[in-house]
Amino acid sequence: MSVITAAPFDFPLQSGALGLIVIDMQRDFIEPGGFGASLGNDVTPLQAIVPTTARLIAGFRAAGLPVIHTRECHRADLSDCPPAKRGRGGASPTIGDPGPMGRILIAGEPGAEIIPELAPLAGEAVIDKPGKGAFYATPLGDILADLGLRQLVFAGVTTEVCVQSTLREANDRGFECVLAEDATESYFPAFKQATLEMIRAQGAIAGWTATVDDILTGIGIAHD
Repeated sequence: MSVITAAPFDFPLQSGALGLIVIDMQRDFIEPGGFGASLGNDVTPLQAIVPTTARLIAGFRAAGLPVIHTRECHRADLSDCPPAKRGRGGASPTIGDPGPMGRILIAGEPGAEIIPELAPLAGEAVIDKPGKGAFYATPLGDILADLGLRQLVFAGVTTEVCVQSTLREANDRGFECVLAEDATESYFPAFKQATLEMIRAQGAIAGWTATVDDILTGIGIAHD
C-alpha cells in the first residue's frame, strides 16, 4: 500500500479514494489591490503559495485524481449571507459593497473568481459556499460520495479559517484528511503554525499534515 510521508505519522492511501480540495484561491483574497489587501493585510505570503499549489493541482491531474475547487461568495441579493456575518469585524467596505474588484464576495464578480494561475479545468467541480466550511449549504457531500472519495488533501486559504473549517467538517463526516503544509497560508503566520499543530495533535485528532513534495511522491508523481 502506498503512503504519504506525513505528521504525526505516515498516511496510508486507499486505492481510488483520494481527492484534492483547493479552498478559496480567489482574486479578492490573494491579489494586490483586492479585498484582503484593502483591509490592511499583507497578501505576499498568500501569493507565495501559488506556485506550490499549482504543482499540487498538476500532480493530482497527472495522476488522474479528482480536483475540487471552492469559492466563498454570496448571491447578489445577499439572501444567503446572515446579517451577523456581514456586520462582523467592522470592515468597510464589507460583503456586497463595491470593492476594488467588483462587489465584494458576490458570485460572478471579478474578485470572487479563482486566480488565473489555478483556474479549474472543464469538468472539475467548483463549489460556491456561503460559509467558511465547504459542506454547509453546498453539494460537496454528494459530489464526494459520487466520486467515491474517502481521503482528502486540502490546500488553499486561509489556513485557520476556511481551510480548517472545511477539514474539520470533513473529519466529522468520517473522511481522512491531509493538509498540504506549503500549499496553504494565512495573513497571520502564527495562526497557520498553530492550525497545523492543532490538526495533527493527539495522534492526528483532526488530520495529518505533509509537504507538497511528499504528497506528490505518495501519489506516484515525480518532482524536482
